[in-house]
Amino acid sequence: MKRVTGIGGIFFRSKDPQKTKDWYQQHLGLNTDAYGTNFTWRQESDPEQKGATQWSPFSSDTNYFGDTGQDFMINYRVENLEALVENLRQEGVKIVDEIATHDYGKFVHIEDNDGRRIELWEPVDEVYDKYIEGRTS
Repeated sequence: MKRVTGIGGIFFRSKDPQKTKDWYQQHLGLNTDAYGTNFTWRQESDPEQKGATQWSPFSSDTNYFGDTGQDFMINYRVENLEALVENLRQEGVKIVDEIATHDYGKFVHIEDNDGRRIELWEPVDEVYDKYIEGRTS
């Protein structure tokens, strides 16, 4: 069974997320929207299918990452999230929350051996693609 298939997103704390998005747009050319920007790519196993990696600054007081000492969180793309979570439970990995299901995919948070929160995402790329406004290519 495959576990991680790619990076789904890079999320980090920012004192002023809008100002950060504006800075990256002005100086590095990122085409940002309300959430940051999205880097779209083609899947190696099927170049007809798109994949995406989200880049998002979050407010410095977000609790989405868990511990306030954690400045960033990586979202990993996975296949078959339910089976993976069951395997991780059996391996003693801390599962932070229940699997959340949305039309664009399933999500769950786990912690690594250092207590760093990680987000796992089983995407539905065709649906997720419809939500994206800010794209950088």
